Amino acid sequence: MILQFSLNMLVPICLMSALGYYLDRKFGTSFVIIIFFFAGAAAGGRNIYKMAMADVEKPDRPDKESKTKHEKDI
Repeated sequence: MILQFSLNMLVPICLMSALGYYLDRKFGTSFVIIIFFFAGAAAGGRNIYKMAMADVEKPDRPDKESKTKHEKDI
């Protein structure tokens, strides 16, 4: 899970930074990489947020106590 979190954060940052670097070289600018870096960081943060919220919303497995209590009722 830690690997998923790190990949979900690093991949958008690296891809957007590479795209920004390419566009800076192509157009002779020096600020596009910074804008794209922060856009990648925002996208990575959004990915991590969505992944964390999906993990929190998973239904838990019933524990042994509730299973034995349920079996007693039957």
